[in-house]
Amino acid sequence: MGESLQAAFRSAAPVSRTNVTRRSLLGGGLTIAFAVSPLGRKVWAQGGEQPSLRAIEGQVEGGDTGDAFQGFAPGGFVRISPTGEISLLIPNIEMGQGIHTAEAMLIAEELEVGLDQVVVLPAPPNEDLYKQPLLQSQTTGGSTSIRSTWGPLREAGAVARMLLVGAAAQRWGVDPAALQVARGTVSHADSNRSATYAELVEDAAKLPLPQNVALKDPARFTLIGTPAARVEGRSKTDGTAIFGIDVKVEGMKVATVVACPVFGGTLGTVDETGARAVPGVRDIVKLKNAVAVTGDHYWAARQGVDALEIQWGEGQNSGLGTDALFADLKTASETGKPVLAKQEGDAVAAFAGAAKKVEAVYQLPFLAHATMEPINCLVHVREGEAEIWCGTQVPTAAQALAAKILGLPVEKVTLHNQLIGGGFGRRLEADYVGQAVEIARQVDYPVKVVWSREEDFSHDLYRPAYYDRISAGLGEDGKPVAWIDHVTGGSVLGSYLPTGLPDGTLDSDAVEGAAEPPYAFPTLLVDWVRKDPPVPVSWWRGVGPTHNVFVVESFMDELALAAGVDPVAYRLSLLGANPRAANVLTLASEKAGWGTWKPGKGEGRGVALHLSFGSYIAVVLDIAMTADGSVQLKRAVAAVDCGHVVNPNVVEAQVEGGLLFGLSAALYNGITFEGGRVQQTSFDEYGQLRMNESIPVDVHIVESREEPGGMGETATVSAAPALGNAIFAATGKRLRNLPFVPALSSGS
Repeated sequence: MGESLQAAFRSAAPVSRTNVTRRSLLGGGLTIAFAVSPLGRKVWAQGGEQPSLRAIEGQVEGGDTGDAFQGFAPGGFVRISPTGEISLLIPNIEMGQGIHTAEAMLIAEELEVGLDQVVVLPAPPNEDLYKQPLLQSQTTGGSTSIRSTWGPLREAGAVARMLLVGAAAQRWGVDPAALQVARGTVSHADSNRSATYAELVEDAAKLPLPQNVALKDPARFTLIGTPAARVEGRSKTDGTAIFGIDVKVEGMKVATVVACPVFGGTLGTVDETGARAVPGVRDIVKLKNAVAVTGDHYWAARQGVDALEIQWGEGQNSGLGTDALFADLKTASETGKPVLAKQEGDAVAAFAGAAKKVEAVYQLPFLAHATMEPINCLVHVREGEAEIWCGTQVPTAAQALAAKILGLPVEKVTLHNQLIGGGFGRRLEADYVGQAVEIARQVDYPVKVVWSREEDFSHDLYRPAYYDRISAGLGEDGKPVAWIDHVTGGSVLGSYLPTGLPDGTLDSDAVEGAAEPPYAFPTLLVDWVRKDPPVPVSWWRGVGPTHNVFVVESFMDELALAAGVDPVAYRLSLLGANPRAANVLTLASEKAGWGTWKPGKGEGRGVALHLSFGSYIAVVLDIAMTADGSVQLKRAVAAVDCGHVVNPNVVEAQVEGGLLFGLSAALYNGITFEGGRVQQTSFDEYGQLRMNESIPVDVHIVESREEPGGMGETATVSAAPALGNAIFAATGKRLRNLPFVPALSSGS
């Protein structure tokens, strides 16, 4: 999802921007914003009154727009009040990945304060101030957060520190180099003088900006690279954390909704009699393809929806079925016009002349996001303005959509972003915000729209299904002389871009993980045939890499078997020009005891290696097959090279969580259709790993000075190939279709 998501936002139409004036941003104390502009980096600092969040949201009336701050603020603002409070407004949304903590650590490191001294505040929607440089939007996705803010946030902290130290040096008439800083206090050892940041703020705000920003040598880091507790951790454990679904406002009603069960269908007739008889039901709101019932509480709304008698106009997808969808993918793969993704040498000729040929077909299903926090959004539409409370990965896009629906200027729509109980790419879409706005505009009170779990599964935007044909020609030594990968599936990028993806244009996400394998092949051909399904598709925790790396790494095991070589040794023989990949593979296999492990009856071990989102990871997974033919997960060992590590606790958590998320999908998950309807409507039909199925995950982080890579999706990508390879080692069955449990049951 990384590079392609970046391309999507770079290509997207500009979002209307909140009108924020310099006057509304001036603060008592010191405010620092680090910005990246097309002409290079610059830093803005001003003194004055302490800005409130409402001022930063652009709600201050009046002001000279010609004097507005120019440039982009991907990392947010550092604010130091006269009382010494240090606030960090960050653009990236906290959805369990630990980004509030990691970004706070970046600024605190250069500012020379403890993490306990920093107050972290979520940034309001504002493209001018909080645009993220990699995605060119105020967006959290694609495992890009740290990669985007690694430089800007550190520089913002360093500028603030230099100004404060400069103020102390000027006050005492000493060389700034003679001063020391620790925990927000500047001291001069020779004269035994010291001053806190709070005491220096007023003077620092008057100083000119430093021309050169000196960042710490990583060897001097005291916070970055050390384990740190989550800044929001206590509130999540004591129940005080507020997620979107928790928000309450005065006079609020609750709504739930039922949409046409067939994608593309419309609302026909509605008999409201039963619903209106339910105690607590307030209003029934009709949309083009759905009906919402509002009530005093969720249960009233839920009972009201269930009591409706609805006739749907199911449209042309009423006969849609999974078998036909995959038949269409197969036909497209064999007869469609491919778009070239990468070509090195003449792979077709090399394959024809190979000593041994290996060919396979892999199929992957549609996947739902299945977030723990169901879709929800609270909206209050008033005369000439609106207010929204929700958790979204795209706050400015959600705000702009609401404004468009209501016919309001963007600055008249206030969006309060909340903690997210699982994003996984689902909340990169703003459809649920738009739907809630459509409902709220028809009532005269605040309404919180909460989807049922069944509605969530049945009306998701799914990870596409894929049909891949892959082949390799081996030389006499068993190594590939040709590698050919034909990818077929829908275009997430084409669905996401406002203008779509022109025919014949490559969707980089569709081939991510396939077009740039970590191995050296003498000849290579990777192409893609676009076959969009008649159901909505979108980003999922890894999208392209989760599908392509499963194919590539499973097929690598097939080649190792054909060559009669150990799977780890076979991979290492093809990684001579890729030392980082070879390093993590060697480390993971050594820590797992790859060469010395003696499997018992029914036991198997699998390996997977890849580069995705700027990080290298190798995973070794142990399993055992039970007497009834089911898979018992035993242990996972992972080695990660993600460049500079900000918080190792977060890296370990992302590997653990991402791997378990991916194993759930590999074992159990697949969205299927019959009669145009989704057949999986809750977790009893779309299984997740239970606590008793969870396994120890031994994470080894490579010390690295490379630029930071992403970690939010990397381990998810490893799960399916490592598991498939382990199942083969245990059973001798090569499973090329996901999910594995149905495939094992059917014997396919």
